[in-house]
Amino acid sequence: MFHFNTHAMKNFYAFIVALFLINGTMAQWTWQNPLPQGNGLSSIRFTDANTGYAAGGGGTIIKTTNGGTDWIVLSTGTNSGLSSVYFADANIGYAVGDVGAIIKTTDGGTNWVVLSSGIIGKLNSVYFTDIDTGYAVGDGGIILKTTNGGINWFALSSGTTMNLNSVYFTGSNTGYMVGDGGIILKTTDGGINWVVLSSGTIGNLNSVYFTDTDTGYVVGNGGTMQKTTNGGTNWAVLFSGENDDLSSVFFTDANTGYAVGCYGTIVKTTDGGKNWTPLSSGIYWQFWLRSVFFTDANTGYMVGDGGIILKTTDGGMNWVVLSSGTNVNLSSVYFTDANTGYTVGDGGTILKTPDGGANWTILTSLAGYLFSVYFTDANTGYAVGIQLDIWTEPYGIICKTIDGGINWTAVLSLGKNVCLFSVFFTDANTGYAVGTIFGGWGPNTGIIYKTIDGGTNWALLFSGTNNSFFSVFFSDATTGYVVGDGGIIFKTTDGGINWVVLSSGTTGKLNAVYFTDTDTGYAVGDGGVILKTTDGGVNWVVQSSGTTRNLNSVYFADTDTGYAVGDEGIILKTTNGGINWLALSSGTNYSLKSVFFLDANKGYVVGDGGIILTTTNGGGFPLGIFNQNKITNNLSIYPNPTVTTITIQTPTDGLLSIFNTSGQQLITRQITEPNTIIDIAGLPTGIYFVRLMGEKAVQVGKFVKQ
Repeated sequence: MFHFNTHAMKNFYAFIVALFLINGTMAQWTWQNPLPQGNGLSSIRFTDANTGYAAGGGGTIIKTTNGGTDWIVLSTGTNSGLSSVYFADANIGYAVGDVGAIIKTTDGGTNWVVLSSGIIGKLNSVYFTDIDTGYAVGDGGIILKTTNGGINWFALSSGTTMNLNSVYFTGSNTGYMVGDGGIILKTTDGGINWVVLSSGTIGNLNSVYFTDTDTGYVVGNGGTMQKTTNGGTNWAVLFSGENDDLSSVFFTDANTGYAVGCYGTIVKTTDGGKNWTPLSSGIYWQFWLRSVFFTDANTGYMVGDGGIILKTTDGGMNWVVLSSGTNVNLSSVYFTDANTGYTVGDGGTILKTPDGGANWTILTSLAGYLFSVYFTDANTGYAVGIQLDIWTEPYGIICKTIDGGINWTAVLSLGKNVCLFSVFFTDANTGYAVGTIFGGWGPNTGIIYKTIDGGTNWALLFSGTNNSFFSVFFSDATTGYVVGDGGIIFKTTDGGINWVVLSSGTTGKLNAVYFTDTDTGYAVGDGGVILKTTDGGVNWVVQSSGTTRNLNSVYFADTDTGYAVGDEGIILKTTNGGINWLALSSGTNYSLKSVFFLDANKGYVVGDGGIILTTTNGGGFPLGIFNQNKITNNLSIYPNPTVTTITIQTPTDGLLSIFNTSGQQLITRQITEPNTIIDIAGLPTGIYFVRLMGEKAVQVGKFVKQ
């Protein structure tokens, strides 16, 4: 682990830590639910009977070395969604995905290098015919080829602007690609020329697989399935028996094949596609299966949405779910001590951990949605939300437990079309809940309830305005705040008897409010809004969040250190009371709904897809100070390690800077060529970091001087 001097950290903190993030040496956020992780998985491939890889959202690649019994999450150096993974041999592998992302490993996934694709379009599939020669295809008819193991990629002419979804080669020169609009392309000269083959369908084709040089299969939307026995000259329509979209096809021999798709669909043929039999995956209908791979005639794997992983050892007759945990959306998290925590969400789900999140147990499940949870002591807690009656009409509910979550009782059921979004207690007896009355065709009405007897009775304090209330927080026994639609902020100084409207300076939706003392507070909301007050809400100042993503929750571990989380996996952190907010790497693109910290280092985040993340180092290191530039993390540097020179390969111009591990800027150079050689012979041996700041993007990387 590297150490920085104080002066360097002050001056170069944002940049240097961004580079550590890429290196993957520092832990950021660890998955606690689902396991091994919860990002959707798009592709799976095994290099032998035991060693396999799956790739998916948020730059995810997971690896198993024991046939799927255990999986580890690898550090890939990218946050881009990955669509396809392919290994040329046991150690050399590639993955491609969003914004032209291409990454490579030469040591079985331990380390990944971000390669320069030269494009920003999405890449959907990658295939290598040998160690050096590979192809990547994607949206807009993109075809890229490398002949030097990914160091350089050049574009081939596909002759189409249709999205290309899958690529497969039957030899060093002969390959096929399929995509939207039923397009099938074939090359017999290593991609120099591509011929459009007639598929006879206009539906999207998602996967192609050949069992020999002449016999191949394609599958696609609406259960589409076709076969060729003459190298693609003619394609016959097969009857899959499914109307649902098919995502992936794989054959274990000339006759036995599998296709998978949406709603957990699996079909199998044992006669070369003449007949297909539906198999039971045993999973919920909402899981879309994206990829299938078999290591032998009987042993196969499937991956899909929500990080689902399934395995069969009997040719698909039975499938075992290898992943674990819940995938229901979670809305709120609260810990009563260092070990005991709770989270609530959709379906009335309530989870509890007794061991700091190592294990989460479902306590109960109600017919509805819970949006907020709060405990007043180790045993007594409250959860609020919506419950549904037999006609699925919502009505507000407050639930209470007095035995640490074992049993929950509804202590307040409100009228129909009422929802409670937030609950907060100032002591064991005094609590508040806020929400809305849905107005149907008219405006919603904000509501505030209060209890002074530990939830036995609740009185309606306030009902009015055309704004829903989403969060409530009290800075002391009598002073509280409520935020909601239209930038509304209400304040009380008498325990809720009277409420006054404060001027927030925004009309956007505010989703959460938090105070660190009686004067200092923060509110976050849609569009990346962060507001701060230092005078008890009289004045609110807009802070620069650097993002336009909706922020859903805010929490401060101390007076200076705070966190805000929101949509698309955004986690922001401040260490100076909001003067600067820096982005952390969450490792997911799921919307994050709630954040809670036990101290400056130990924290939790929950969100959609059942996501529960934890950190033990304050969230890790920031990606860098947000600005109009986007960090793409795809700077190509070679040779690496090096002795005398490095070559910087990039498709964009910009100002290049080289830093040492103390944050000192040692070399600057204006880059105007796609390949720039820089003399580093005069630098001492060690690790160095590189930043290229372009007009629209910031690229970063590292190299080792020997």
